[in-house]
Amino acid sequence: MQNKHLFLALLVTALWGLNFPVTKLGLANIDPLLLTALRFTLAALPWVFLIPRPQVAWGWLVAYGLIFGVAMWALINLGIEQGVAPGTASLLIQFSAFFSLGWGVLLFGERLRLSQVLATGLAAWGLLRIVGASPGQATTLGYALLLVSAFSWSLGNVIIKRCGVREVFAFVVWASLFAPLPLLVLTWLSHGNAPFVQLVGEISWTSIFSLLFQVYVATHFCYWGWNLLLREYPVSRVAPLSLLIPLFGTAGSIVLLGQQVTLDDGLSMLLVLLALLVGQVRWRFGGVWR
Repeated sequence: MQNKHLFLALLVTALWGLNFPVTKLGLANIDPLLLTALRFTLAALPWVFLIPRPQVAWGWLVAYGLIFGVAMWALINLGIEQGVAPGTASLLIQFSAFFSLGWGVLLFGERLRLSQVLATGLAAWGLLRIVGASPGQATTLGYALLLVSAFSWSLGNVIIKRCGVREVFAFVVWASLFAPLPLLVLTWLSHGNAPFVQLVGEISWTSIFSLLFQVYVATHFCYWGWNLLLREYPVSRVAPLSLLIPLFGTAGSIVLLGQQVTLDDGLSMLLVLLALLVGQVRWRFGGVWR
């Protein structure tokens, strides 16, 4: 990976990690489904009137918008509302890396190196340690929602590879257009007009900051950068980089939310970081690089 792309990957993962505690700030005053709907409304409008539609079929845009907005981020927000700590949420979503590695093998003929197999085992060990050590206030439903969200992210990665889009920023903007309506309908069906009334009466500057960060940093910039990397490199090369997100997510939770990290948590995160490093190594056996 070129140095400029490696720097982009580090920046994207850092901002994505920070987005988890920032999202928690927004959920203090806004319903999780409504917050997600607002995020993707602002991600799409007014930009679809200013940016030409990317040269891909409408079906790809609709599918990515629904997976990206409804099946991924709405579930993340619901999981955090259910009690999953933002740092833990940023960790659980990294199971998408394992799903993406599998898709790369099944759909794109990519071959896993020995180092990638070992890295997957180390990362799974670290992830399961942290989930197992969680204090217990997070519900089983919250964990399940985060894992479904992780699977959804892996499907989004597949769509980027399959559709062959070159205008990655335009793709994110136009795909965002298809998420708000189903999210607004789900908000109404779940809670009636209460979330909308609450939004008008209890909106705060913290909530506004959280929403703008989610739109312009976590959505526009980060997904542009991530999808660009997916366009240029194999899925199995890019996906493991997302394992850095929980490190930044936990650090942001400590600073913004005062989250406590135990020694066991720290050791588990070191396992995840070690997995990332191991996955980037190529070893030579019998004259063959693996």
